[in-house]
Amino acid sequence: MQSLMSLEGKTAVVIGGTSGIGRALSLGLAEAGADVIATARRKEQVDETASAIESIGRRTARITSDVADRASLEALLAQSLQTFNKVDILINCAGKIKRAPTLTFPEDVWQDILDTNLTGTLRACQIFGKHMLDRGYGRIINIASLNTFVSLSEVAAYAASKAGVAALTRSLAVEWSRHGVIVNAIAPGVFRTALNAELLDSTPRGKELLMRTPMGRFGKTEEVVGAAVYLASDAASFVTGQVLTVDGGFLASGVNQ
Repeated sequence: MQSLMSLEGKTAVVIGGTSGIGRALSLGLAEAGADVIATARRKEQVDETASAIESIGRRTARITSDVADRASLEALLAQSLQTFNKVDILINCAGKIKRAPTLTFPEDVWQDILDTNLTGTLRACQIFGKHMLDRGYGRIINIASLNTFVSLSEVAAYAASKAGVAALTRSLAVEWSRHGVIVNAIAPGVFRTALNAELLDSTPRGKELLMRTPMGRFGKTEEVVGAAVYLASDAASFVTGQVLTVDGGFLASGVNQ
């Protein structure tokens, strides 16, 4: 089983892999044996995460990218291949969210969120998927959300985009799995990060999210790593088109008290 879960000899690209859950996944794949390129828009975050990967003893490359820019993703693939000759694993973790009433939600902001979260995922899957299909091997892991399944008030654009990510994941799995490219998604529950800590700790919304989580606590970003390593590994060789939820029981929850 240890050999089935090992990522030794694999090369991974984590888009949106320099902060929050994405950074935890980048370091987790490196700990599991993969060489990892953690990429995002901000060069300083790319450099810092690359140094952390190297401190684990794995190889990396310092490459910035923007999921809204197809040419940027094409350059990311080209530079990844120049460094490692192949990409075995792709994780799509870039995303954005805005909370506002749906009735007056600006259409340009709606389009921007869908372009990043859903179309950005499609762009990366198309570009890296072509390379993987040509090789006859690949593992793609998209990042969905609790909003894929249930509604959280006033984040309709984010919810629509993440529901789309799940549908895209299933569609690609149907088209690509027989050619050796397995496509799955992870739906994280509520995880405390630098961006949401104040909301979770100091607002009624945070209290409700905690109440709805049967484990009675928020997740730690490193607790998503096991799911990603599993889906990226040979242990999941017959698993495709799935959305694996890591949520402390949130979606199982009805009445908690």
